[in-house]
Amino acid sequence: MFYREAGQFKTTYADDQAVFPILQDKIAVLAVIAVAYSVPLFANEYWLQAILIQFLVFALMAIGLNILMGYAGQVSLGTGAFAAVGAYACYKLTTNIEGLNVIVAILLSGGFAAAVGIVFGLPSLRIKGFYLAVATLAAQFFILWLFNKVGWFYNDNPSGTITAPPRELFGVQITGPAATPEARYIVCLTFLIVGAWIAKNLARGRIGRSWMAIRDMDIAAEIIGIRPLRTKLLAFAISSFYCGVAGALMVFCWLGSAETEAFDLAAVSFPVLFMIIIGGLGSIGGSILGAAFIVLVPIFLTNFPPMIGLEISTALQKHFEEIIFGAMIVIFLIVEPEGVARLWQILREKLRKWPFPY
Repeated sequence: MFYREAGQFKTTYADDQAVFPILQDKIAVLAVIAVAYSVPLFANEYWLQAILIQFLVFALMAIGLNILMGYAGQVSLGTGAFAAVGAYACYKLTTNIEGLNVIVAILLSGGFAAAVGIVFGLPSLRIKGFYLAVATLAAQFFILWLFNKVGWFYNDNPSGTITAPPRELFGVQITGPAATPEARYIVCLTFLIVGAWIAKNLARGRIGRSWMAIRDMDIAAEIIGIRPLRTKLLAFAISSFYCGVAGALMVFCWLGSAETEAFDLAAVSFPVLFMIIIGGLGSIGGSILGAAFIVLVPIFLTNFPPMIGLEISTALQKHFEEIIFGAMIVIFLIVEPEGVARLWQILREKLRKWPFPY
């Protein structure tokens, strides 16, 4: 069988602990990345704008939440709020600092979101579980209320919206009305690949081991020398950074303009939570798979019924989405709590041993 590591010898500990220790995995990942970068050559504007860019933004956001919940074990319902901080910070930076590079503005926006995440992560030092979820839910309501009521955040625009100004990168416009979907897709894809690679290495290193120790038993982790204060706040900071960057990309590379309603619970926080539950807690790849599932299900419900001669109203379609998402969450929590990522891992192990019995 092609999926074998026979003959692939490791001579160093670093090679044995690589992200992809098997050659076939490296080839597969590089092939997926190559295909992803070639998508603009054959995908139309609808697929790029309405589906793929949306998927990339939510996948990056899901990675951020998975760092906090899956690896550090800290419950959060404030994903939309941290994404809004990144979006509004990027808007203020690009509209008030002339000539600021848009990539720098997006990264700085993530820094602002990280600072806000640290502030609202302070309760995690005293509370956990449901109570921490309520504390982050308060952050969701407070931040969106602040952005909605204080005109300074949206430059006193009468409509109350923020709009991405036109910006160029290497002579190509990537934000604004004239930016092509292909350019915006490439920017979002690059952010996702780099972000996933960094998150994977963080989770595999000393920081990730500290997060998982706090997640599994925080008292025992403190006894062996792990500092809960620094570890939990670092998880909140990095998670909020990812969400802030994704929020900036959401406005600048996907929607073009947005109001605070674009970041509320139903639009961002709950869908991203569903993504990591279905995809798999504590898995970077699971975050991406969960984002793909949540984004593609509404597309499937929109296009499949007419193909078989059924007409479904928009309201009924929305109800079907909620039923499917809820059923999938219950099924995965009962049958496979580690999500789609665990199913993929089991399939890989079967491929490595096939056709021999096991």
